[in-house]
Amino acid sequence: MKRGRFITVEGIEGVGKSSNIDTLVAHIESAGIEVLTTREPGGTPVAEEIRNLLMHHGDEAVPEIAELLLMFAARSFNVRNVIQPALEAGKWVVCDRFTDSSRAYQGGGRGLPMDIIDQLAEWVHGDVRPDLTLLLDAPVQVGMARANHRGSPDRIESEQHEFFERVRECYLNLAVREPGRFVVIDTARSLEEVQADVGRLAQRLLSEN
Repeated sequence: MKRGRFITVEGIEGVGKSSNIDTLVAHIESAGIEVLTTREPGGTPVAEEIRNLLMHHGDEAVPEIAELLLMFAARSFNVRNVIQPALEAGKWVVCDRFTDSSRAYQGGGRGLPMDIIDQLAEWVHGDVRPDLTLLLDAPVQVGMARANHRGSPDRIESEQHEFFERVRECYLNLAVREPGRFVVIDTARSLEEVQADVGRLAQRLLSEN
């Protein structure tokens, strides 16, 4: 059986990942392809419990290295129990965040060594790597203004503006280094314009299938 395609969607808070994932998945499914959607951290019962630990405002400080290791622990559950089996069954997988989030948030934002993150990636998911990464990009001020309308921010969303500037810069640098994998879409525009671009991307993917 032909392996499915693995697509990840990345970006800072407020760039519209959820709505644009829905658009992308609808286009792919309209071509008769079965799509599994998942998210990180999360995607399985245990990984969702780890997500709660990571996002919750607790009394105990979360060390930066613990945050990174918890992210990869949750990723291990998601890859082995959800993503890899779906791909092997020929399904396409669309994942809301993956290892590029660890590079951008824990690497770019927290300043943890990128070589450590890459070593963990190799150990945790090896050759399970995205075929395509859609980076939804907007200035931090735009993204955070949108995110603030969603309700109370979680632990990571509560970081300072400068943190998200570093995260965004890291994302854009990753896209420059891997232009064959990344597609960057400007989401500072209207939702209709962005979804039109997402639709065109989906058609391109389907034509290559």
